Amino acid sequence: MKFTCSTFELSVASGTVSKAVSPKAAIPSIEGILIEAKNGAVTLTGYDLEVAIITDIQANIEEEGSIILNARMLCDIVRKMPGEIIEISSDERQMCNIKCANSEITLNGISAEDYPELPIVENGKEIDIDTEIFTAMVKQTVFACAVGDSKPVHMGVKFEIFGGELKMVAVDGFRLAIRKEKINYDGELLNFVVPAKTLNELLKILGETDDNISIFLGKRHIVFTIGTYSIISRLLEGEFLNYNAAIPKNSTSQTVVSTKLLLESIERTAIVIVDRLKSPIRCVFSPNEIKISCITSTARSFDKINASVLGDRVEIGFNSKYFIDALKNSGVEEVKIELSGPLSPIKITPVDSDEFLYLVLPVRLKND
Repeated sequence: MKFTCSTFELSVASGTVSKAVSPKAAIPSIEGILIEAKNGAVTLTGYDLEVAIITDIQANIEEEGSIILNARMLCDIVRKMPGEIIEISSDERQMCNIKCANSEITLNGISAEDYPELPIVENGKEIDIDTEIFTAMVKQTVFACAVGDSKPVHMGVKFEIFGGELKMVAVDGFRLAIRKEKINYDGELLNFVVPAKTLNELLKILGETDDNISIFLGKRHIVFTIGTYSIISRLLEGEFLNYNAAIPKNSTSQTVVSTKLLLESIERTAIVIVDRLKSPIRCVFSPNEIKISCITSTARSFDKINASVLGDRVEIGFNSKYFIDALKNSGVEEVKIELSGPLSPIKITPVDSDEFLYLVLPVRLKND
């Protein structure tokens, strides 16, 4: 194998593809990036047996071939090379030579035959969705996915597509995020869960390109295509939370408040909270104001904002991070907050629509 290409393009492509590479694996080949030079282009693949990221870059190919190179080392080498054009060649002993300007590095590779076979996704469903809408929906849900949950299915976002509507749902046992939007789809009900890891990598790629996204859903895998990138991901299996049963049907108190003012107030109050002291914030919703306070073993804080609260006075405790995440990802200037007492979830929605909904479970305060 022998080819030359843009150093910058190779650096960007290898850096993105490496996100799907397992840094420590029992199989050495999946710690590497598969490089294939053929048909006038170089294809780079990273695959950790759960998510694969694949892309092509233009190259001048003198000799077709393929090799697996350690991802971390390849990315470091290419990023630090001094010239605009880089030459990569390998021989039958899997020795790879990388040249750029006056620099030259040789490293051992692995035969491409040892690379695991990628999933084949066929006979699936194509889903048409606007890239900007898709990006916003993922951002407004993926943060609420579980991390290391006892139910792996909660470590992803549930997609429900039916009747021209896409609904995304994320839950981690302490909070729930729901986002829905009308889309161009009139087929049968589609119900699947995409890992948060996959969606976070998608957001990074979408943030660096203006290309549209296309989605192809198979039985056990899903393929996202963005420009020259393809992301193949397995779907999560298991019984997802019956989230509709968790949403309070009625409220005893409600208010409409500036998202910015409430967010800043909670952030000021939460300054005294440190990681090793998981102290909740205390919120008192009363007729003309919302009082927010926090007491730890080393400090205390207090803040308040004006608000017209209808219904009962409620004193309730929350994990500040969960409340802050909900407000930061709301994307609206004002939110409607509904409460059903000190031990029921707080419900956060837009004022005039139902396109998103957040639930945050309360924390029992010591004097409750």
